[in-house]
Amino acid sequence: MSESVIAWQGKWIAVKTEGPWEYVSRARGIRAVVIVAIDDDGHVLLIDQYRVPLGRRCLELPAGLVGDDRADDTPESAAVRELEEETGYTASDIEVLGEFYSSPGLVTEGFTLVRLRGLSRIGAGGGIAGEEDITVHHVPLADVPGFVAAKRGEGMAIDVKLLLLLSGSLLG
Repeated sequence: MSESVIAWQGKWIAVKTEGPWEYVSRARGIRAVVIVAIDDDGHVLLIDQYRVPLGRRCLELPAGLVGDDRADDTPESAAVRELEEETGYTASDIEVLGEFYSSPGLVTEGFTLVRLRGLSRIGAGGGIAGEEDITVHHVPLADVPGFVAAKRGEGMAIDVKLLLLLSGSLLG
Protein backbone atom coordinates (compact mmCIF):
# COMPACT_ATOMS: atom_id res chain seq x y z
CA MET A 1 0.00 0.00 0.00
CA SER A 2 1.10 3.52 -0.74
CA GLU A 3 1.03 6.38 1.74
CA SER A 4 -2.14 8.39 2.31
CA VAL A 5 -2.02 12.01 1.07
CA ILE A 6 -4.39 14.76 2.20
CA ALA A 7 -5.81 16.40 -0.94
CA TRP A 8 -7.98 18.86 1.02
CA GLN A 9 -8.88 19.39 4.66
CA GLY A 10 -11.53 21.50 6.34
CA LYS A 11 -12.52 21.89 9.97
CA TRP A 12 -14.47 18.60 10.08
CA ILE A 13 -13.35 16.41 7.16
CA ALA A 14 -10.32 15.58 5.04
CA VAL A 15 -10.32 14.24 1.49
CA LYS A 16 -7.44 11.81 1.02
CA THR A 17 -5.87 9.77 -1.74
CA GLU A 18 -3.91 6.55 -1.49
CA GLY A 19 -2.82 5.11 -4.78
CA PRO A 20 -5.94 5.14 -7.00
CA TRP A 21 -8.35 5.47 -4.02
CA GLU A 22 -10.05 8.72 -3.03
CA TYR A 23 -11.81 8.77 0.33
CA VAL A 24 -13.01 10.97 3.16
CA SER A 25 -11.95 10.97 6.83
CA ARG A 26 -13.02 12.93 9.86
CA ALA A 27 -10.41 15.58 10.67
CA ARG A 28 -8.44 15.61 13.93
CA GLY A 29 -9.26 12.02 14.91
CA ILE A 30 -12.90 12.80 15.63
CA ARG A 31 -15.12 9.72 15.91
CA ALA A 32 -18.87 9.15 16.03
CA VAL A 33 -21.33 7.46 18.36
CA VAL A 34 -24.75 6.10 17.39
CA ILE A 35 -27.37 5.52 20.06
CA VAL A 36 -30.07 2.88 20.39
CA ALA A 37 -32.17 4.28 23.25
CA ILE A 38 -34.94 1.97 24.41
CA ASP A 39 -37.29 2.82 27.28
CA ASP A 40 -38.79 0.44 29.83
CA ASP A 41 -41.97 0.12 27.72
CA GLY A 42 -40.12 -1.06 24.59
CA HIS A 43 -40.12 2.24 22.68
CA VAL A 44 -37.05 3.36 20.73
CA LEU A 45 -36.13 7.02 20.33
CA LEU A 46 -35.69 8.11 16.72
CA ILE A 47 -35.03 11.57 15.36
CA ASP A 48 -35.42 13.35 12.09
CA GLN A 49 -33.54 16.41 10.93
CA TYR A 50 -32.65 18.23 7.74
CA ARG A 51 -29.42 16.91 6.20
CA VAL A 52 -27.71 19.34 3.82
CA PRO A 53 -25.90 16.64 1.75
CA LEU A 54 -29.25 14.94 1.06
CA GLY A 55 -31.28 18.12 0.61
CA ARG A 56 -34.09 16.74 2.78
CA ARG A 57 -34.97 15.46 6.23
CA CYS A 58 -33.59 12.11 7.34
CA LEU A 59 -34.95 9.61 9.88
CA GLU A 60 -32.11 8.43 12.12
CA LEU A 61 -31.01 7.01 15.42
CA PRO A 62 -29.65 9.76 17.69
CA ALA A 63 -25.92 10.23 17.12
CA GLY A 64 -23.06 12.63 17.54
CA LEU A 65 -19.36 13.24 17.54
CA VAL A 66 -16.82 11.99 20.06
CA GLY A 67 -13.85 14.27 20.71
CA ASP A 68 -14.96 17.20 18.57
CA ASP A 69 -14.39 19.69 21.38
CA ARG A 70 -13.56 17.63 24.48
CA ALA A 71 -10.16 15.98 24.87
CA ASP A 72 -11.43 13.49 27.49
CA ASP A 73 -14.57 12.52 25.56
CA THR A 74 -15.53 8.83 25.34
CA PRO A 75 -18.24 7.09 23.32
CA GLU A 76 -20.21 6.59 26.53
CA SER A 77 -20.05 10.23 27.64
CA ALA A 78 -20.80 11.45 24.11
CA ALA A 79 -23.79 9.06 23.86
CA VAL A 80 -25.39 10.43 27.03
CA ARG A 81 -24.65 14.05 26.04
CA GLU A 82 -26.00 13.63 22.50
CA LEU A 83 -29.13 11.82 23.69
CA GLU A 84 -29.86 14.67 26.09
CA GLU A 85 -29.21 17.38 23.46
CA GLU A 86 -31.17 15.72 20.67
CA THR A 87 -34.06 14.07 22.53
CA GLY A 88 -34.26 15.56 26.03
CA TYR A 89 -33.72 12.14 27.62
CA THR A 90 -30.89 10.84 29.78
CA ALA A 91 -30.01 7.24 30.60
CA SER A 92 -28.79 5.30 33.61
CA ASP A 93 -27.60 2.16 31.77
CA ILE A 94 -24.94 2.36 29.05
CA GLU A 95 -23.78 -0.62 26.99
CA VAL A 96 -21.22 -0.42 24.17
CA LEU A 97 -22.24 -2.81 21.38
CA GLY A 98 -19.16 -2.43 19.17
CA GLU A 99 -17.55 -0.56 16.30
CA PHE A 100 -19.21 -0.44 12.88
CA TYR A 101 -18.54 1.13 9.47
CA SER A 102 -21.41 2.19 7.21
CA SER A 103 -19.63 3.05 3.96
CA PRO A 104 -16.07 1.65 4.10
CA GLY A 105 -15.39 2.12 0.39
CA LEU A 106 -15.76 5.89 0.67
CA VAL A 107 -15.38 6.99 4.30
CA THR A 108 -12.97 5.92 7.04
CA GLU A 109 -15.44 7.01 9.70
CA GLY A 110 -16.75 4.29 11.90
CA PHE A 111 -19.07 4.64 14.81
CA THR A 112 -19.43 3.12 18.23
CA LEU A 113 -22.91 1.70 18.66
CA VAL A 114 -24.19 2.26 22.19
CA ARG A 115 -27.43 1.00 23.75
CA LEU A 116 -28.92 3.25 26.43
CA ARG A 117 -31.60 2.10 28.84
CA GLY A 118 -33.09 3.47 32.04
CA LEU A 119 -34.34 6.52 30.18
CA SER A 120 -35.83 9.55 31.88
CA ARG A 121 -36.96 12.84 30.39
CA ILE A 122 -34.93 15.81 31.61
CA GLY A 123 -35.50 18.43 28.92
CA ALA A 124 -37.15 19.41 25.68
CA GLY A 125 -34.52 18.01 23.30
CA GLY A 126 -34.61 19.18 19.71
CA GLY A 127 -30.90 19.97 19.46
CA ILE A 128 -28.53 22.72 20.52
CA ALA A 129 -27.54 25.95 18.77
CA GLY A 130 -27.13 25.26 15.07
CA GLU A 131 -29.23 22.07 15.15
CA GLU A 132 -32.51 23.25 16.65
CA ASP A 133 -34.64 21.53 14.03
CA ILE A 134 -34.54 17.97 15.41
CA THR A 135 -37.89 16.20 15.75
CA VAL A 136 -38.03 13.37 18.29
CA HIS A 137 -40.09 10.22 17.70
CA HIS A 138 -40.93 7.75 20.50
CA VAL A 139 -41.78 4.58 18.55
CA PRO A 140 -42.80 1.13 19.86
CA LEU A 141 -40.21 -1.37 18.57
CA ALA A 142 -42.95 -3.48 16.98
CA ASP A 143 -44.16 -0.43 15.01
CA VAL A 144 -40.74 0.59 13.61
CA PRO A 145 -41.18 -1.08 10.17
CA GLY A 146 -44.50 0.67 9.56
CA PHE A 147 -43.23 3.96 10.95
CA VAL A 148 -40.17 3.87 8.68
CA ALA A 149 -42.32 2.97 5.67
CA ALA A 150 -44.66 5.89 6.41
CA LYS A 151 -41.77 8.34 6.71
CA ARG A 152 -40.23 7.02 3.48
CA GLY A 153 -43.64 7.49 1.84
CA GLU A 154 -43.59 11.13 2.98
CA GLY A 155 -40.29 11.58 1.12
CA MET A 156 -37.99 11.39 4.12
CA ALA A 157 -34.53 9.86 3.69
CA ILE A 158 -33.82 6.81 5.88
CA ASP A 159 -30.40 6.40 7.51
CA VAL A 160 -28.81 2.99 6.83
CA LYS A 161 -28.32 2.43 10.55
CA LEU A 162 -32.08 1.94 10.91
CA LEU A 163 -31.53 -1.46 9.27
CA LEU A 164 -30.52 -2.52 12.79
CA LEU A 165 -34.14 -2.09 13.86
CA LEU A 166 -35.63 -3.33 10.59
CA SER A 167 -33.60 -6.49 10.04
CA GLY A 168 -36.20 -8.85 11.49
CA SER A 169 -38.95 -7.46 9.28
CA LEU A 170 -36.75 -7.50 6.18
CA LEU A 171 -35.39 -11.01 6.67
CA GLY A 172 -38.48 -12.79 7.95
